[in-house]
Amino acid sequence: MPKLRRLLCACLMLLAAAAGAEPIVVHYPRAESIDDERGEYGLALLQLALAKSGGLYRVELSPTRMQQNRALVELQSGSGRIDIVGTMTSAEREQALLPVRIPMTRGLIGWRFGLLRGDRRELLRDVRSVDDLKRFSTAQGHDWPDLRILRHSGLQVHALATYDGLFGMLNAGRIDWAPRSAYEIWAEAARHPELAVDPHIVLHYVTADYFFVNRNNPALAEAVRAGLETALADGSFARLFDQHFARLLRKARFDRRRVIELPNPLLPPQTPLARKELWFTPDDLKRHP
Repeated sequence: MPKLRRLLCACLMLLAAAAGAEPIVVHYPRAESIDDERGEYGLALLQLALAKSGGLYRVELSPTRMQQNRALVELQSGSGRIDIVGTMTSAEREQALLPVRIPMTRGLIGWRFGLLRGDRRELLRDVRSVDDLKRFSTAQGHDWPDLRILRHSGLQVHALATYDGLFGMLNAGRIDWAPRSAYEIWAEAARHPELAVDPHIVLHYVTADYFFVNRNNPALAEAVRAGLETALADGSFARLFDQHFARLLRKARFDRRRVIELPNPLLPPQTPLARKELWFTPDDLKRHP
C-alpha cells in the first residue's frame, strides 16, 4: 500500500505539472433538503483537502439535491454525476467503494443527543442504561447505518424514507425521540422550535464518516488522503473542525450527561482506532475550554 500511494502521488504531481490547466471538476452531492446544513462542513473539508493536495481537483455541488442512498448508488455506478461522498462507514460501504480512512468529524457522528418534543423535555431524565432506552421509540433513515446499530442493541427504531420525515414523526408523537449528532441537533432544534434537546444523556458508538470515491478512481482518493494528512499536520484540519463544532460541543455540556455506550457491529476492522489524534473525546473540551 505505501508503494501504491507513492506511485499515485508521483502520478498526481506529473499530472499537475503537465496540466498547468484547469483543475479536474469532482461532484459532491447537494443536501437532500433546502434547509439541511449537514453537508456544509464536509464540503469545506473536501475543499481544504483538495487545496492542500496541490489543486489538481476542484469540487462542485451536484446540480440536484439527492438522498444519501441515491448519492452512493450514483457514486458506485461511475455515472459521473457524483465523484465523492462524505458519509458514515460500514463494512458493506467499504467493500463497494474506496474509503479515505481519516474520520471527517473525528468520530463526532457517533456521539448522539436526543431530540424531543418541547413538551416532553424530561422524557429521558431517568435513563441509566440501554435497557431503559428500549421503552422509547425512535427513527432513523432507512439507508443510514445507525438504523442497524441501534436495532442491534434492541432499541425500537422505525425506518424513515426521508430526512424531513423525522421531524414530522416527532411532532406528531409517532416516535418518542431521535438521536442526532452534535453538529446536527442544535440547528435542527432551531429550525423546529416545537422540538427541544434532551439535557440528560448522550449515546456513544464508535464510528467514522469518511470520504468515499468509486473504486476505479484511486487517484482522487489519494489526493484527498494526502490533503487531509497535510491539513492534520499543519493544524488547518483542527482549525476548521473548531470553527464548525467547538461552540456546539461546549453547548452540549458532556459533563452533565450520562454516557450510554452501544456496540457497533458495522465497524470495519481497518478503522484507524490506534491513531488517537483522529478521534474526538469529551476530554478534549477540558484541554481546550
